[in-house]
Amino acid sequence: MERILLVSATEKSRTMLSQFLTSCGVQAQLAPASSGAEARRMLVDGLFDLILINTPLPDEFGHDMAQQAANDTLSGVILLAKAEIADSVAEKVEDDGVFVVPKPLSRVLFMQALRMTRAARSRLTGLQSENRRLQKRIEDIRQVDRAKCLLIECCGMTEPEAHSYIEQQAMNQRRSKRDIAEDIIGGKTP
Repeated sequence: MERILLVSATEKSRTMLSQFLTSCGVQAQLAPASSGAEARRMLVDGLFDLILINTPLPDEFGHDMAQQAANDTLSGVILLAKAEIADSVAEKVEDDGVFVVPKPLSRVLFMQALRMTRAARSRLTGLQSENRRLQKRIEDIRQVDRAKCLLIECCGMTEPEAHSYIEQQAMNQRRSKRDIAEDIIGGKTP
């Protein structure tokens, strides 16, 4: 079930948006916020799949909050703005990945924005996962290189000998090269 942060100035508008989401078939756990400041506090404490901001908010218009949320979280962000100003608002926020939907809401347009937001969020999540995997791999390589340097300095090995030694120890002990490297760096082996 999706978690949606619903930011709108009044209880009445939050209720109407909640009913609109339900009528569109969106099954979600809603977290209501009545201002940009309250929404920012909620973002610190929780993770949301979608942030839906109904402009204007009592303490700000809402586009700054939308940009911050889009840049600081992996949440999809949809900003609702009056039709007369929707294009100018979109120009300000679209580079940050915020979707602007004009009010009054059209079910078809809203669902398209929701689908695009979900797709963008899914892609971002995948990229973040790949980034974490690559960062770990880089750190593994650094640790192995540090261990090789220690073997070269302390044991008089050549670089290929040090590399071969670490690989052989990893195979013999059925452990990763990084684990062996950390043992060498920690002084537990040669």
